[in-house]
Amino acid sequence: MSRISVRGFAVASATAVTTVGAVVGVASGSQVSGDSTEAAAAGATIADIPAGQQAQVQTASLTQQADEQSTAADAAALKSAQESARKAAAQTAQDKKDAAEKAKAEKEAKEREKELAASRSATRDADDFLVKGSYTIAETQAMARQMMASDQFQCFSNIVDHESGWNYRATNASSGAYGLVQALPGSKMASAGSDWQTNPATQIKWGLNYMNDRYGSPCGAWSFWQANSWY
Repeated sequence: MSRISVRGFAVASATAVTTVGAVVGVASGSQVSGDSTEAAAAGATIADIPAGQQAQVQTASLTQQADEQSTAADAAALKSAQESARKAAAQTAQDKKDAAEKAKAEKEAKEREKELAASRSATRDADDFLVKGSYTIAETQAMARQMMASDQFQCFSNIVDHESGWNYRATNASSGAYGLVQALPGSKMASAGSDWQTNPATQIKWGLNYMNDRYGSPCGAWSFWQANSWY
């Protein structure tokens, strides 16, 4: 016959305590301490309990098992709920961070676009500059900056650095290319002004138009130049 522990239930049931006590040698009606009763109950088996008490003890045992299982299930459910709440909180925090970063990036992009639009609308034409007998590199670069959008100047400057070193009188002895942007032939720049040989602003105007028409922008021209060493 299988053994079923009755620990705890003999303690809970006065009848069961008396019965189990009798089984382990405690005289009926004698004083039984709680510890002795519990110890005796712990070693008792279902066979040691009178038939009239077995159902009561079995019911109590099953009730305890059910309570323990319910407690374990409640603990597992609580742990799962806490973990779900933690993950949800972490996701919410990440979503807020992503939204803030996106909003910041969009704001910065709009500000840059406004600055570029302002720089384009503020560009000057070659005729806006005072005609002089000669120009320094710094003066020539200053004119170029004012004649194009700020985001295009560096690309334009890179090309001019390679082509002429910002010398508006530079001449290629072998090909005949001339000026800041080394127009070939140099006389092409007459379409921008009759003073194309001596006025860097006229050369800049022609070069800028050429880059925009052929490559979309000075930066487009610079990308082509880097791949081919000419434009």
